[in-house]
Amino acid sequence: MVPVFFLSVSVSTQASEKDNHPVAVGEDGLHKQPWFLQSFLILNEDVEEAAAAKKNYVIIWEQRGCPYCKRTHEVNLRIPKIVNLIKSKFTVVQLNLWGDREVTDFDGKVLKEKDLAQKWGVRFTPTIQFFPSSLKKIGGKPGNEAELVRVPGYFKPFHFYMLFKYVSTKGYDKEPNFQRWLIGEGDKLREQGVDINKALWSDTLDFD
Repeated sequence: MVPVFFLSVSVSTQASEKDNHPVAVGEDGLHKQPWFLQSFLILNEDVEEAAAAKKNYVIIWEQRGCPYCKRTHEVNLRIPKIVNLIKSKFTVVQLNLWGDREVTDFDGKVLKEKDLAQKWGVRFTPTIQFFPSSLKKIGGKPGNEAELVRVPGYFKPFHFYMLFKYVSTKGYDKEPNFQRWLIGEGDKLREQGVDINKALWSDTLDFD
């Protein structure tokens, strides 16, 4: 698993007027995106579907009443640059940390969502897990052993976008440490005139 730098953030509650409309919430209390995969929760089949579409496979864990899950949907997943990257390069499945739906793990074992979370050591929400895009690379291992990258907690938009870019470009092949890779990307953006200090804490993405 690739080590990931976790950034503690202070969160502004301000939002633009056009973004004040509520994000859809399901009966399970989780915030929803229409482009999340409506999965049968047989994870090997999900990976095959993602691979057929030439996309990476991602699981995002959330729970009812999670303020940073809400923040992810209301801020990060309202930024077109982020949404366009994810929709074009990733297949996303949402799981409930305390859910009772049955999930078939990559190793073939069937567990409820809440038991799978325990098995995989998922303790916080949101938690995002990225997986190999082929069953051969997963090799029948359980998800906690097969994952490429895991991020527990909330990332502000800059880090969130860069995380998905890191995986979509297979940055981990050349640099297995996300933080070091991110420093290199930050240097490139500085050369283009981007104010990195501002970008790190912004709730928008103002660079190409």
